[in-house]
Amino acid sequence: MNEQTTAKKQELLKLLDQDYHQTHSQLARQLGVEAATITQWMKELEEDRILIKCQPIINWEKAGLDDVSALIEVRITPQREVGFDAIAARIYRFPEVRNLSLMSGAYDLAVTVEGTNLKEVAQFVSTKLATIDGVVSTTTHFVLKKYKEEGVIIEDEEADRRLLVSP
Repeated sequence: MNEQTTAKKQELLKLLDQDYHQTHSQLARQLGVEAATITQWMKELEEDRILIKCQPIINWEKAGLDDVSALIEVRITPQREVGFDAIAARIYRFPEVRNLSLMSGAYDLAVTVEGTNLKEVAQFVSTKLATIDGVVSTTTHFVLKKYKEEGVIIEDEEADRRLLVSP
């Protein structure tokens, strides 16, 4: 693949990241290629696991579902020859885990967990996560309110906050 095609595919990914609802024809116009080329590139990006999943961002609170999210800081002891990967693999296989990232700094893994209530999340941490061999400590932070997710403002209530001036 030449550099120009690679650059166009990267541009395509940026356009998809901004607005996935665009048609292949709209994307093709913006990139100066044929719609069939976009279709082929999308197929290749999916096969190469570059374009993994296209998922809507849902305001669950507004939809009436008050699930609980928590960010859990996990400190672990890396294992010989596999480092952090083996423990991370055990953790990301739990269905409660929404996101898992290796971090630099005070803790090793950042785990985002979702449950139907605080007790369910706490139960997951105490019985499943904290009991894994190699997990040294966990610190749980419950999400109280989401303002922005995946670069999208959840509720943009731009009210005019200027003081009313009367004559």
